Amino acid sequence: MKIDWKEFLDKTITVTMKENYGVVYNGKSNDQPAFYEIVFKTGKLEKVFDDGLLLSAERDEQKYKIFIPYESIKCVEIF
Repeated sequence: MKIDWKEFLDKTITVTMKENYGVVYNGKSNDQPAFYEIVFKTGKLEKVFDDGLLLSAERDEQKYKIFIPYESIKCVEIF
């Protein structure tokens, strides 16, 4: 069964990710980067593409666009 994601445009969604990892550098050249598992992403569903979803979110007074490929999605909560 396929979901018509366009039905949920402008809704807030939380996507639980499959195993994906990010890296954070603290800016000091001699420090090792910290790797962490990306568990979920939350934002407003802005656009739907053939290969994934585009969310918009705001954190620390900055706006972000988050593209999530369908194959990275484990579960979605829609609010």
